Amino acid sequence: MSELPRSAMATEITMNDKQILARLRELLADKFEVDPARVTPEADLYNDLDLDSIDAVDLVIKLQEMTGKRIKPEEFRGVRTIGDVVVAVDRLLAA
Repeated sequence: MSELPRSAMATEITMNDKQILARLRELLADKFEVDPARVTPEADLYNDLDLDSIDAVDLVIKLQEMTGKRIKPEEFRGVRTIGDVVVAVDRLLAA
């Protein structure tokens, strides 16, 4: 996944759920070596995709870069599945 300048990321505010999922597939494949086919809305970040707590922090950082917005820890505390991540990113972009 190519890194976009921050100004270019800020214009991606209109991403839909399908686009967010596609970006997550790219991100998880590139940064965490997760097979994109395993990245489904139902996939559990920890049990199905084998991410650990440090990976989760790295994921939040990458999502902040992707959206150009800060993610508060309490907004991500209940995130367990890829579907949860999509909803959280969608809310973040709508804010």
